[in-house]
Amino acid sequence: MDEPWESLPSWLLNRTAAHASRLIADGFTAVGARGYHYRLLATLAEHGPASQATLGRRSGIHLSDMVATVNELSDGNLVERAPDPADRRRNVISLTAAGESRLRQLEKQLAERQDELLAPLSPAEREQLTGLLAKLLAHHHQRSSAPEQPWQ
Repeated sequence: MDEPWESLPSWLLNRTAAHASRLIADGFTAVGARGYHYRLLATLAEHGPASQATLGRRSGIHLSDMVATVNELSDGNLVERAPDPADRRRNVISLTAAGESRLRQLEKQLAERQDELLAPLSPAEREQLTGLLAKLLAHHHQRSSAPEQPWQ
């Protein structure tokens, strides 16, 4: 590290985050996907069918991006839209069998990129880093109401 700022934790986190974002984006792009696809499919797998508004809140995808993401996944038969029986003006989005398969593919891609990112660390160091980052994020998330937008 040649410059004084290169040893600052904020600079190191920023550079590492940028590298991680590129790795993840490249991994998803390699299989014709985007981070929003993974986030929406994973949210549906974890919580089940929901309205677009609920999915937006759960996945952290802004509603203005949700429609395009649902359209893309629907075009690939990865999710299905159906009228909400409780409110016919609203659609409920569900994961299809093809969507579950696609999610497994994206999870594999994500795991490979995580391994690439963390390659220089031992399993214990990976666990320690993850714990420390989670602690930092939890602390600052409590102090801020700004939503995060990872993996678009």
